Amino acid sequence: MATCFRLRGCLTLHLPTAPAIRGLRPRADCLVATTRPSPGPAPIRRYARGTEGLSSALLRTDGFVGGRWLSAASTFPVYDPASGAELGLVADCGVSEARAAVRAAYEAFCTWKGVSAKVSARRWNYVNTGKPLKEAQGEILYSANFLEWFSEEARRVYGDVIYTPAKERRALVLKQPVGVAAVITPWNFPSAMITRKVGAALAAGCTVVVKPAEDTPFSALALAQLANQAGIPPGVYNVIPCSQKKAMEVGEALCTDPLVSKISFTGSTATGKVLLHHAANSVKRVSMELGGHAPFIVFDSANVDQAVAGAMVSKFRNSGQTCVCSNRFLVQRGIHDSFVKKFAEAIKTNLCVGNGFEERTTQGPLINEKAVEKVEKHVIDAISKGATVVTGGKRHQVGKNFFEPTLLSNVTQEMLCSREETFGPLAPVINCGHDASHDAYAFMSFIPTTGYFYSQDLAQIWRVAEQLEVGMVGVNEGLISSVECPFGGVKQSGLGREGSKYGIDEYLELKYVCFGGL
Repeated sequence: MATCFRLRGCLTLHLPTAPAIRGLRPRADCLVATTRPSPGPAPIRRYARGTEGLSSALLRTDGFVGGRWLSAASTFPVYDPASGAELGLVADCGVSEARAAVRAAYEAFCTWKGVSAKVSARRWNYVNTGKPLKEAQGEILYSANFLEWFSEEARRVYGDVIYTPAKERRALVLKQPVGVAAVITPWNFPSAMITRKVGAALAAGCTVVVKPAEDTPFSALALAQLANQAGIPPGVYNVIPCSQKKAMEVGEALCTDPLVSKISFTGSTATGKVLLHHAANSVKRVSMELGGHAPFIVFDSANVDQAVAGAMVSKFRNSGQTCVCSNRFLVQRGIHDSFVKKFAEAIKTNLCVGNGFEERTTQGPLINEKAVEKVEKHVIDAISKGATVVTGGKRHQVGKNFFEPTLLSNVTQEMLCSREETFGPLAPVINCGHDASHDAYAFMSFIPTTGYFYSQDLAQIWRVAEQLEVGMVGVNEGLISSVECPFGGVKQSGLGREGSKYGIDEYLELKYVCFGGL
């Protein structure tokens, strides 16, 4: 059973009712949270229009620290990427608020780490971006699944008993929570990126401080309200929103605070390196999901129709704004023309640009004008160096943050779209020679998180899957993310894994206990 509401052109709320994270007993008042607002601060009146049935208590603008809503000395605006309208003013938390959140999380950790993993509770979820409604709803289910998955994994945090050569001794291996985790999340999946990290952390027995992206803070804040309604103890889940201006100082404060034991970050490689530098001074545990730039290889043996279908979902999901989106298409010469033709037809037939709440929309806005400018820059650069626009190629008339789904051919390695992650609805196709995989390696000066390829040759499939230097491989499949499977990159595209049975290990330490005198 679940209730879904719409808010303006940008927000979707989805309140599932099911068991969840470790150690919580549902409170009586949260059992009816989908039908009446729970007690709390006054709602934001400006949002009331057009939100019939919506619990306005979920629309929060303050930080959330130690179970209380915390205002800041200043605020920053959040905008609807589709219309440009201001959605609200959010507390612009700084270093002092970040330190307070860490202290609250540390105090809560002293109790939370000992809570039984077998006590069930409610789970909570929410989402906020300009993406199409169906994609937003899909993210909500994806987000909820992480909480469900890790609530079950909590009871499978096993240790070991090791028999040593000494008969009077026994060796035990315990798994214990690392402590306070600082979670820094991006804007493109403002709900799922939180639950994928926080679900694992809470299940392991850690407490968290979440710093959401400045473009999409409402998701994290609504999750805080729902966590509060679900009975999560004060200090276990904390949120400190801040503006882009304060992001660097808040990030540094979290990474250098001695009470923080773990950093989990999703974002650019450049920012990840800065955070790693800060975390190194106190040798914190770190997991990072960094840049994408995924190659999509189509071999001559591939089924063209399957490859085009995979390319569509891999490239244009969330308007090309995911870290696992295909960034360049390397197509073997024998199948190149057929692939480009069918790919163009699919783009023209199946993609519709518009406001996310219009039923026929499949492509929403880019997150801001800066993102549009980057796509435009890549297209102009490619054309100036000989690329051909097959379809699209310019800003869309719907609004300033919209760009036409674009397909380029005659792309070369020297073009920006081949060497940088575009993070938008641009599909550059490179005509490869006899060995497309060899060309793919040549283009991998930056190691991507993910690689995709299409082939019907089993020997080739095994060879390429093993040789691609990526964290995840999609073979004849363009949509690979799954709660049950490990998500992450290698080298400069990431450290550690999220989701799956391995995700909880990122928040656990091993302790060896030698038991003598037996």
